[in-house]
Amino acid sequence: MDFSRLLKKASLAGAFFMSAIWLSGAQAFCPVPASLPVFQVERVVDGDTLRLTDGRSVRMIGLNAPETGRKGRTAEPFAEAAKRRLQGLVAENDSRIGLQVGQEARDRYGRTLANVYGRNGANLEAQLLSEGLGYRVAVSPNVALVECQQAAERIARRARIGVWRNSPVQSADQINKGGFALVSGRVADVQQNGGGLWIELQGGVVLRIAPALLDQFDAAAVRRMKGQTIEARGWVIDRSKRGGLRSGQARWMMPITHPAMLDL
Repeated sequence: MDFSRLLKKASLAGAFFMSAIWLSGAQAFCPVPASLPVFQVERVVDGDTLRLTDGRSVRMIGLNAPETGRKGRTAEPFAEAAKRRLQGLVAENDSRIGLQVGQEARDRYGRTLANVYGRNGANLEAQLLSEGLGYRVAVSPNVALVECQQAAERIARRARIGVWRNSPVQSADQINKGGFALVSGRVADVQQNGGGLWIELQGGVVLRIAPALLDQFDAAAVRRMKGQTIEARGWVIDRSKRGGLRSGQARWMMPITHPAMLDL
């Protein structure tokens, strides 16, 4: 059964209209596509990953939930809350979800990349973002819902709920480990070479826009960022561990995967 038929069945029972009353503006901004296939969830792995009964793992597009504690590590704040909320959303849908697989269908770990929908038409990434249970991310080419997911995150950020209760944004000189981060800093320099466009922040962090992504950015606007304070988000890489850190280079490098990952 495709997802549009499941929606019709739910609406006939009255469930769709009742639940639609409670849809937040953020959810309504990410309408369900037509004829989505429906799949059964076996379990929720964490706040942004599901395991299906067909054996596939699904990584939700546009959402990065706090990391749960694994391999002896302490769970990040709101990691367990995000997982429990996703479990609740899945349970509300009788463990049946609609999937819109991304333009890039798999990540490097072999997980299916998809936007996930409940039977009431709500996008589950937007739901979690609007409740402050994860961070909005945009990784090209899977950016179809970036605008509505930005709006969803904005709701939580303005209300200072969930991960926004205490600002997670770090200044560039506070970065001391790899992994996902939100960083703020004054742009010291912008340079372009064969390796792409490089935005150097005061405090020892450099942002990189890869050559393959340059056509998505306004390079002139990026250059005008020099001297301005910006906020960037993404996954920080410790270049000293790769043996490629040369004298004078910043140790910490953050690839910028879409213009939505940069804010003035």
